[in-house]
Amino acid sequence: MELTPALAKVKLKDTCRLIPSRYPVVGILDMVASSDDLQNIFELEAWTNDRISAELGIIRHIAPEEWVTARPMASVIMASFCHPGLEGSRFNGPDRGAWYAALNLATAHREIIHHRTKELAEIGVLDARVQVRLYFADFQSAFHDIRPAIPEYELYHQIDSYEASQVLSRELLESGSNGILYRSVRRAGGECIACFRPPLVLNVRPGSHFEYRWHGNREPKIRKLG
Repeated sequence: MELTPALAKVKLKDTCRLIPSRYPVVGILDMVASSDDLQNIFELEAWTNDRISAELGIIRHIAPEEWVTARPMASVIMASFCHPGLEGSRFNGPDRGAWYAALNLATAHREIIHHRTKELAEIGVLDARVQVRLYFADFQSAFHDIRPAIPEYELYHQIDSYEASQVLSRELLESGSNGILYRSVRRAGGECIACFRPPLVLNVRPGSHFEYRWHGNREPKIRKLG
């Protein structure tokens, strides 16, 4: 790490995360009382590793004391940590996810539209519809802050490479960091948070549904549903 980012104590309300609507709002983690109960369910139900992987992802890679259970949206919270992409994301590798959110809805739209458009372009289909659900979340803790526009932080905000930012996040995670505050590279002036610790994602609640509709080009129309 060339420069250890400063810590910023923040109190953030109504940060915005958009998730494809096909993922359920409620799951097993909302209903169990503790991580010990979940371990007992694995044993009583004789869950196979394949079944755990399908429903709870890599939860066994995360320390049980960090599991979120028995609170609203517990399964939604843990899904972001237990189902990382094959190549990870900007501030996580494939071995552990993070809760990503934007500090406002406009930035959240630009972030998810960028990634969905890239996926569609890679398969040559830019005539599509994608529905997403908005989740609000609050944070009240200290996070490492790389938002200042100084040269040392620019390599963590590269548009098409996560190599340096994943190295940074791994070092910070191993040192006990709660997560990172950073600038959106998809929307000028936008800011985002990547939270490393499931229990710090507070007061999660669902918001509106939206539909993105691509009509043969890279810029979809956004429609609020219902």
